[in-house]
Amino acid sequence: MTEFARTISMPSPYPARTEALPWQVGEITAEWLTRTLGYRYPGLVAEALTVNQFIDSHTSKLRISVDFNEVGRNAGIPRNLCIKSNWSGDFADVDICELEAHFYHFLRPHMTAPAPRCYYADWDVGEKTQGLIILEDLTDLGGRFGHSLDRNGIDGVAIALEDLAGMHASLWGSPLLDQQPWLPTSMSTHVDNNQMRIMHRFIEKNLADPDIQRIVPAALIEDPAKLQRGFDALIELEASQTSPRCLLLGDCHQGNTFVMPDGHRMWIDWQLVRKGRPWRDLTYFMIGCLSVEERRASERDLLATYRAALVAGGAQGVPGNEEIWGLYRRWVLYGMQAWIANMDIWGQVGLPMNERFFTAGNDHDTWRLLGV
Repeated sequence: MTEFARTISMPSPYPARTEALPWQVGEITAEWLTRTLGYRYPGLVAEALTVNQFIDSHTSKLRISVDFNEVGRNAGIPRNLCIKSNWSGDFADVDICELEAHFYHFLRPHMTAPAPRCYYADWDVGEKTQGLIILEDLTDLGGRFGHSLDRNGIDGVAIALEDLAGMHASLWGSPLLDQQPWLPTSMSTHVDNNQMRIMHRFIEKNLADPDIQRIVPAALIEDPAKLQRGFDALIELEASQTSPRCLLLGDCHQGNTFVMPDGHRMWIDWQLVRKGRPWRDLTYFMIGCLSVEERRASERDLLATYRAALVAGGAQGVPGNEEIWGLYRRWVLYGMQAWIANMDIWGQVGLPMNERFFTAGNDHDTWRLLGV
C-alpha cells in the first residue's frame, strides 16, 4: 500500500495554551471557553454557557449560547456559536479537524467567497492530532443547511455552480496556495489516496446491501478491487494535469453547504480542503445535485455555465468545454467511491446518491475511460 504524508503540522497560533484541546464534549464549559478565547481576546469572560444541540458524526458539532462580558461583546463575538472538533471517539487516524483549523487560521481571511466566520482556530499535534474551531452559528443568518437530497431544479443547480465557480476563482492560480506547507495537494495525500482503505469496513457493509447491489455493476460485486483500480487511475490522471490549481472544498456535496436567504451558497465544511484542479469539486457537486433525468438533460449546459462563471471570476488558463467534458466523465468515479463508503447514520442518505453516480458512470463509460 502506498503511503502519503499526513498534514504538515504548523505551530499552534496560541503558544500560551499549554493544556490539550478537549477530546470529550463534557470538557466544554464556560470556564474552558474563557481560558481558550482569552488567548485571542485577552480579558474575555464567558459568564454563562448554554448547550443548544450536540451533533456527533464524522466529527462533532456543539451549538451553544454564551453570555460574554464587555470584552467579548466589543470583540464582536456573537452570542450563538458552534464549536467543531473530534469528540466522536473514532477517526483519530485522520487529521481532518487539524486541517480545517489550519484552513480557518491561514486561508479563510484571504477568501472572497463566503464561508463561516471563525472566532478561534487551534490544533494539537501528537499521535492523535486534534483540531478545534469556534464558528458563528449559521442559523442566525436565516438560511438553511443543505442536504444531499435537496431538489433545486436545473436553474437552482446553475446558480449553485456559479457560486462554486466563484469559490474556485477566488484563489485561482494564486501563489498563496503554494505558500501553505500544510495545504495538501488533491489526490496526493494519505486521506485522499487511501480513503477506500480507511473506509473499507463501511464499503464492505454497503456492497452486501441488496438495495446497493441493484445499483452498482455486477462486475464490482464480483471484484470490489475494481473500484480501487479505477481510483488509482484517477490519481494518475490528476498528477498528469498542468492547468492552474485553485482552492478546493474537497468534499463538495450539498450537505456541506449553507443556503443563504437569497439562494446563494456558503461552503461550510473544510475538513478535506485541498489545492488542485476543480473537477473533483465540480463533478461531485453537480452529479450529486441532479436527478438522473435532470443530469442527462442538462449536464453539458451546466458545465458550460460553470466554466463561464469561472472565467468571469478572473480565472486564467481554464480548459475548454470539450476538455472539461472529458475530465468530468472520468471524475464520476470519485463520487462512486465516496458514496459507497457513506453510512446513513452520519446524516446524508446514500442510496439515491449511489444511484446517481453509478448510473452516471455507466452513461459516461467511466470505467473504460479509466482503463478498468
